[in-house]
Amino acid sequence: MERKTDSEIETAAIDAALSLFAERGYRDVRLTDIAAQAGCDLGDLRRCFDGKTALLTRFLVRIDAAILADDPEFGEEESVRDRLFDLLMRRFDALQPHRDALLAIRRDLPGDPAVVIEMAPQGLRAMAWYLEAAGESADGVAGALRVKGLAAIWLHCLRVWFEDNSEDLSKTMAALDKALSQAERAVRWLPSFKPVAGRAAADDADGAPA
Repeated sequence: MERKTDSEIETAAIDAALSLFAERGYRDVRLTDIAAQAGCDLGDLRRCFDGKTALLTRFLVRIDAAILADDPEFGEEESVRDRLFDLLMRRFDALQPHRDALLAIRRDLPGDPAVVIEMAPQGLRAMAWYLEAAGESADGVAGALRVKGLAAIWLHCLRVWFEDNSEDLSKTMAALDKALSQAERAVRWLPSFKPVAGRAAADDADGAPA
């Protein structure tokens, strides 16, 4: 039998994991179950993933990569807020076919806080990519605050999405629109910080940043 490539194993394992999570929940699915359903051995699975959390991370990275690769051709007249609305709604649309699996994972999270801890950095990195795609910097102190703010908006709207049974995700759209508008009015996306006079003077005097 022809041996599967790592890319094929990754795809099969992610599909198998999501199917099993939807059926049994997150906690009751073992890595051996995923390998068996994916048609690979445990060694192949280990070569591609560190564990179940890594499977979830790779799934989300693939979702994000597909969205970011599909150039939305934003016009100059579109604000950062409008661009983020478009990008994040496309993320919700991409997650919609996997809703049952994600709901099952959500139900099990209170009993496995380690998953939340492991997934948190991935979530922040994803929001940084979406900020950059919308034309806003995710670098520096201001960028880090933007990332955290957008992550808070995403998590708030994710809770709405989990309860949104409308075909067009109207409740999710309304929640995202409101949250982004409130954030825009409150902080105007945290424009880059300017140095205070004292530090600027010290920089000029020394000829180099303090």
